[in-house]
Amino acid sequence: MNKELLDLYTDYLLSSFGQTTATGLSKLMDGAISHDQVSRMLASPRITSKDWWRMVKPQVRKIEQADGVMIVDDSIEEKVYTDENEIICWHYDHAKGRNVKGINFLTTLYYAQGIALPVAFEIVSKTEHYIDKKTGKEKRRSKTTKNEYYRRMLQATFRNKIPFKYVLNDIWFASAENMRFVKLDLEKDFIMALKSNRKVALSEDDKSNGKYQRIDQLELTEGSTLIIYLEGVPFPLHLVRQVFKNEDGSEGVRYLVTSDLTLDADQIIAIYHKRWKVEEYHRSLKQNASLAKSPTRTETTQTNHLVAALWSFVKIELLKVQTNKNHYQLKAQLYFSALQQAFQELRNLRSELPTQPSAA
Repeated sequence: MNKELLDLYTDYLLSSFGQTTATGLSKLMDGAISHDQVSRMLASPRITSKDWWRMVKPQVRKIEQADGVMIVDDSIEEKVYTDENEIICWHYDHAKGRNVKGINFLTTLYYAQGIALPVAFEIVSKTEHYIDKKTGKEKRRSKTTKNEYYRRMLQATFRNKIPFKYVLNDIWFASAENMRFVKLDLEKDFIMALKSNRKVALSEDDKSNGKYQRIDQLELTEGSTLIIYLEGVPFPLHLVRQVFKNEDGSEGVRYLVTSDLTLDADQIIAIYHKRWKVEEYHRSLKQNASLAKSPTRTETTQTNHLVAALWSFVKIELLKVQTNKNHYQLKAQLYFSALQQAFQELRNLRSELPTQPSAA
């Protein structure tokens, strides 16, 4: 991909407040860049996660440190009016509790020294067609599960020698296989959230005898840890019960487990709090980096636009550090600057109008 043109395109994504099109960028550059040049860039060979690592590697090397964390999560960007294909299709949205049409992507976000950078990504591609036995309707599915993507991305970060201490993820990736992979294959520790109905044993004997009980039925006080054993996980874990306030003022309960038995409850909760960075990343990617504002139509151009949005996020994240302003303050600054120019342009146009007749 043309790096200079990608740089212009990603600046365009950050500075835009409406639809982002090849024609729009061409007009913005007063024709110095043609519509076809932008279209050809987006239609160039599809950028993979391996390509992405080569792009972001220099920035990662500047911030990496041994106590960094890898945060894995997925998100769906709705594309209601875009034609369906293998990556723009129907996915179940856990947050909304229903299927939505859009692009489902996973990210491994590296967080160190107060900076969050995406270091690996995968797009869920539903290439297989099948008939749903319940409804009789044809549906799509992916050959690769999200948990397989999870392990593939983490394996890549390990292979790329990015230093980190913990893997953080929510309940959707808290499988026994993922726990074994992080602890035994990568030789790293993890902190994961568990469903309240997850069954655990309180001793190795209980585990051997199949004596399990639900987490939410345990007598576990806030601020304390408990040694537990999970089926399929050949090592003990520390469990902590976290009580927190929701935005509406109501109380919520979260159960966290870690493979690092040296951590106390406060440390577990504090480290897991860093997982919130991936929520901020998803929100900024959609609201500030124009992820959903491109009318791209093919799987290649849709993928490359997503990668461009990732690069736009990297730019604004680094600007955040440089300017000591958050993403939304930076975007507001751009908006105000554009408003000032539009206001002045209107004043200039009005100055060319004939003098208005006075009222009789």
